[in-house]
Amino acid sequence: MAARHLPADEPGQGGFIDRPRHTCALGGALYALRALPRVVPVIHASPGCGFNVFNAVNAGAGHLGGGWCGGACWPSSNVTEREIVFGGEGRLREQILSTFEVMDGDLYVVLSGCMVEMIGDDIARVAGEIADPPAPLLAVPTPSFSGNSLSGYDMVMRGLFEGLSRKGGRRERASVNLLGLAPGQDLFFRGNLVELSRLLGELGLRANTFFGDGEGLDSFARAGRAGLTVRLSPACGREAAAFLREERGVPEIAVPLPVGAVQTGEFLRAVARASGVDPRKAARLAAREEARYYDYLERVADIANDIDLQRYAAVVADACYAPAYARFLAEELGWIPVMAAVTDPLGPAATEDTLSAFRTPEGCPAPQVRFLTGASDISGAWREIAGTCRESGRYRDSFTPGAVVGSVYERELAEEAGWALSVQSFPATNRVIFQEARAGYNGGLSFVSDLLTTLVSGR
Repeated sequence: MAARHLPADEPGQGGFIDRPRHTCALGGALYALRALPRVVPVIHASPGCGFNVFNAVNAGAGHLGGGWCGGACWPSSNVTEREIVFGGEGRLREQILSTFEVMDGDLYVVLSGCMVEMIGDDIARVAGEIADPPAPLLAVPTPSFSGNSLSGYDMVMRGLFEGLSRKGGRRERASVNLLGLAPGQDLFFRGNLVELSRLLGELGLRANTFFGDGEGLDSFARAGRAGLTVRLSPACGREAAAFLREERGVPEIAVPLPVGAVQTGEFLRAVARASGVDPRKAARLAAREEARYYDYLERVADIANDIDLQRYAAVVADACYAPAYARFLAEELGWIPVMAAVTDPLGPAATEDTLSAFRTPEGCPAPQVRFLTGASDISGAWREIAGTCRESGRYRDSFTPGAVVGSVYERELAEEAGWALSVQSFPATNRVIFQEARAGYNGGLSFVSDLLTTLVSGR
């Protein structure tokens, strides 16, 4: 059944977002670079910009850490009133040269914040004037007012493709670029990329995940010769994928992030079609993986029946995860997702793509979809939807048992509803995440284990 989209009010009645779930564009760019080995960002911005981003994302992304050159180690020009009045390009030049002396790297990338963009500093010109850098030096404007962390991921990925990807040459038909999973904003990006890379390898395809285990800057060099780009998010990676399509001739398909067996089978068939892989090979792979997958799920069948683990559910996540989680809960666990709050501010095209990704099995009520970011706005939408559901007579008066699949911001919502809370989206300050996945077959199993552990943890 198709999702029902009810129009939402503007976020934050007073014109602000209550407990935001994204950093600024600079933050998204910094955490994309933090996930790359031996890459050194140079921040051209006001004091505190880099450290504030680190404070927000490190804990919010499951205690992600600083990486090769991140967190409190990010070099920054720290421009003050003097530079704002007289210009900060000289200070940036000084910072770049001192960074070369202190920080060893294979790539240096200058990023800009709000203030220096407002006064017109040209970071690309300054970087271009540096003679004989010890490694490639790029500049990517990332003014914070230009978007959120997903926009910053897109900006820096496009900048890296423009500066590092090869033009011309022989097309590598069996190579596939995976875009749309923003490090940090996506709690499970590393595990997701490992799992999807594994599955594509079984199809005879080589995945350029850019941030996966053992990958480095050479994956950006190969990206321009890939046979296909797969964009996994309706909101994230559009600009970078468009650059590869328009400037490097790499065709693109958009396939929703697959969570669990049903969605992953669809993903494998879609990629196989677009890559020219024999569809029978994708079918055999899906059948083999599903046999293993459902063998594991049989373990929880008894307890699910014994203590009625079917739940109503409210999902609060970004445009990449909200449809995938809602579909998984309905299709594979038999839960009833009554609400899905999509937390990204989206344009019209991304909104339509997101809505089309919501599907539930025949006979299962479709979730009511709201596009909201503020925690109070989401709680208010929940009260309205819950009241409507009770009045309809479709649900029991108690409207239980239930579960909220969201972030730590949904604690109050879960307490008000009397439902369990499973933290599966940013920010997730109450858990440590290493290589967990949510994508694919292994990600689906990990998701089920996490959900059911939450429900039985008090026994």
